[in-house]
Amino acid sequence: MRRPRRNRATAAIRDLAQETTLSTNDLILPIFLLEGEKKKTEVESMPGIFRLSEDLVLKEIEECLKLGIKGFDIFPVVDESHKDKLATKSYDSNFFYLKALKKIKETFPEAFIITDVAMDPYSSDGHDGIVEDGKILNDETLEILGKMSLAQAETGIDMIGPSDMMDFRVGYLRNVLDENEFQDTGIMSYTAKYASAFYGPFRDALNSAPKFGDKKTYQMNPANSDEALLEAQLDFQEGADVLMVKPALAYLDIIQKLKENFHIPIAAYNVSGEYSMIKAAGEKGWLDPTAAMIESLLSIKRAGTDMILTYFAKEAAQHLRQIE
Repeated sequence: MRRPRRNRATAAIRDLAQETTLSTNDLILPIFLLEGEKKKTEVESMPGIFRLSEDLVLKEIEECLKLGIKGFDIFPVVDESHKDKLATKSYDSNFFYLKALKKIKETFPEAFIITDVAMDPYSSDGHDGIVEDGKILNDETLEILGKMSLAQAETGIDMIGPSDMMDFRVGYLRNVLDENEFQDTGIMSYTAKYASAFYGPFRDALNSAPKFGDKKTYQMNPANSDEALLEAQLDFQEGADVLMVKPALAYLDIIQKLKENFHIPIAAYNVSGEYSMIKAAGEKGWLDPTAAMIESLLSIKRAGTDMILTYFAKEAAQHLRQIE
């Protein structure tokens, strides 16, 4: 008679029979970069997460590398005075973000550095594309994204992450990079990026919320799954190296669909709202935040991801080291 509990009877057999494992090799830490020096401000809606100036980002990356974390996604916190309708600071080689990326990569060549390609951090409208008469312009936005991507690639980073959700952007950016001899710069496409309620704390961190309307004309409808396969097919054909699903926990089925249908790495972004829910409930004593963190990350890995962008990366790495 089959008794599945026999394989749960002791800690040893549970470890031996475990199907899904989590390691620091799976984790990418998003980092919020501030202009200036010796600056550290906590994101109020994300307990334990800070905006850091370049000098402190370098220290954070050094600590994380010692823990075994190799991947970092760097996001700029752009002051309102630097924003305009065409996001011109995004490709200004003298802008602090691009100068910091170069310094980070020179200091830690072994670190895998990913950047964000979208207009919203730099846009006075707070949208991911050019706004004209209340409409987000697709094709006109591609030129700016191309300039932004090329400027980032010139700093020596490893991979760009177009998060804008404009049509055709992966192919356009691949051509821009290749034509400028950056064939080795990868593209992690935000393939299935949903118009989600879970992005609020991130937008607080970067002060990048749209100044009007919402992003539903370019981000995906949470009700749709077949559409994710269409987006993935297009990104794959256009040359994406990694396909991403964002958010993660509410879209585990989408992660699984992409993993089953595409034989390139699948990433998932365990977003700010997902992080903050666990942190807030933990602070209230409603759940064990460490156990919930590990369970959540395991579920994302079990669904089929090869890499997870998560604000829990450093905390999870510390926990994994303790239990080794």
